Amino acid sequence: MTDGDEGPDTVVRRDRFSGGPAREFLSSMADDERIFAADLAVDRAHVAMLAEQDIVADDEAAIIYRALDRVEEGGFSGLPDGEDVHEAIETAVVDAVGPVGGKMHTARSRNDEVATCIRYRLRSDLLEVARVAAGFREQVADTAAANVETVMPGYTHLQPAQPTTVAHWLSSYVQAAERDTARLLDAYDRTNRSPLGAAAFAGTPFDVDRERTADLLGFDGLVENAMDAVSTRDFLLESVAALAGLANTLSGLAEDLVVLANKGLVAVHDDYASTSSIMPQKKNPDTLELVRATAGDASAALNGLLTTLKGLPRSYNRDLQNATGYAWEAVDAVTEATAVAGGAVGTATWPERALEAAAGEGFSTATGVADLLAMGGMPFRTAHEIVASAAEDATDGSPDLATIEAATREVTGAALSEYVSREAVESALDPVESVSSRDSRGGPGPDAAEATLKELTASLETHRDAIDERQRRIQRATDRRQEVVERYV
Repeated sequence: MTDGDEGPDTVVRRDRFSGGPAREFLSSMADDERIFAADLAVDRAHVAMLAEQDIVADDEAAIIYRALDRVEEGGFSGLPDGEDVHEAIETAVVDAVGPVGGKMHTARSRNDEVATCIRYRLRSDLLEVARVAAGFREQVADTAAANVETVMPGYTHLQPAQPTTVAHWLSSYVQAAERDTARLLDAYDRTNRSPLGAAAFAGTPFDVDRERTADLLGFDGLVENAMDAVSTRDFLLESVAALAGLANTLSGLAEDLVVLANKGLVAVHDDYASTSSIMPQKKNPDTLELVRATAGDASAALNGLLTTLKGLPRSYNRDLQNATGYAWEAVDAVTEATAVAGGAVGTATWPERALEAAAGEGFSTATGVADLLAMGGMPFRTAHEIVASAAEDATDGSPDLATIEAATREVTGAALSEYVSREAVESALDPVESVSSRDSRGGPGPDAAEATLKELTASLETHRDAIDERQRRIQRATDRRQEVVERYV
């Protein structure tokens, strides 16, 4: 779509700018199919307002509406050549009904028309990716709920750190995606404002009703200042930033799954894997690697958008024509990656024995032993020193009870039993028992994990209700607009 003040079509703009070597360079028709339906909706709402404000006659509105119906029936591929979809639709209307078709563009510019079409389409895209993100959250949360007691290794710096559970690990991504969904809905709310009626950037002398067109198009309000309305693309920035944030959440999950698959700690379903063209034994988590790469696509889109918009003067500049494509690219890539990531988690197999064995590697229960000593009255730093000394003395880095007893006496001069029982230490050395003991809010203990999942499920339903309500408001506006059109035709 051309975000332009004027264009070269001979019907709409006459002969002066009708061609030349730069025509194809200026054209955005190749990318405009995405907003074909949006432009028709904007045209219909605008014509309704013009008729209601007695700017065009009722019979003229009817003629224009019938022409728009024919354009819609012909589809995007049936449009005449044009610099952009907006000009092509207007040309088609004028070709069909003559000069009266030219009244459709009264009291508006392509500047406010384009900005409105972008917002109209993008809001639906944002709702769709938010809906897909909700599905992702449900799939991952369901997998977590089935693995509340499935112990697995937890890592920091990719080194064994503390034992945790599959539920606890997956819930961390559900919670991150919850925030990502909230940001998408926030972006929707600021996108869903109407610039229509701002004209080129300085308003119009016609007695237009901007609130009426906003209502007929399902916008929640106006971008009030006419110059800001046509020139700002901060709603694109916010939307693409939210998409990039979700993509980064998915990328972290994908990386974890690739690493776990490498260690034999998760089996990705064949539907989300591939094999080698030469090595028949290979099973590669390829879809997850592409999910991981999507974060690069989204961040590149955000950077491209920021760079394009940086330092643009008010109000309209043709650079804006290139800006919108970044949003469409990010929407498409992130929506697809979100669905794939959810499917990969929902169909994966979790080998419990291998996970539990790995959970104890690298003396991962060390912190639990130190915590136990501190709970027995020992200063934590002293407990930390004892456990570190025991790990150093152990031949494999994983001390047994006797080694811990010796380290306690060496550091404190007292017996271990003065602080805790031997049975308690043996329990703390067990990864399963270590996890069960960590039942603080948000921790991996079964009760804590189930409480977290309950909250995440409630939040998911809240977001789904919010998505549905926004979609219903759009549909109600579509119905109102159709009722208005039918009064004339």
